[in-house]
Amino acid sequence: MNIGQASKASGVSAKMIRYYEQTGLIPAADRKSSGYRDYSDTDVHMLRFIRRARDLGFSVAEISDLLGLWRDDARQSAEVKRLAQGHIDELHKKIKGLQDMAQTLTTLVNTCSGDHRPHCPILQSLESGLADEDLSVQPRPGAVARLSS
Repeated sequence: MNIGQASKASGVSAKMIRYYEQTGLIPAADRKSSGYRDYSDTDVHMLRFIRRARDLGFSVAEISDLLGLWRDDARQSAEVKRLAQGHIDELHKKIKGLQDMAQTLTTLVNTCSGDHRPHCPILQSLESGLADEDLSVQPRPGAVARLSS
């Protein structure tokens, strides 16, 4: 099948298929005499594997490792589990970071009166780089005059 058909069958865009070939994540497809790529069912199966791994947030490097393990009949499942657990640990770090950001923004939004006055603790925090522990900042001198003129 051509790249468009492989893309449709696998759920991976043609652009990404070309990228995966260029980076060596997947072997280059066979070529027809016309020069067009020719993908097999095995290629599509591998592309689906990659798509599912990407859907779970694995990086290209991690997917390369997973593909290597997938192809290795002598692999130990402990290696696969270790890689997946490492990914879970990274996801939890990202989740914690996002929760911290949401908490900081929630605190800032709750300290903003949201009225007609120019004083805004959200903008102050972005300007000063203050953490959410110190949100009692006053407007810097001249800020109100500049905003109101």
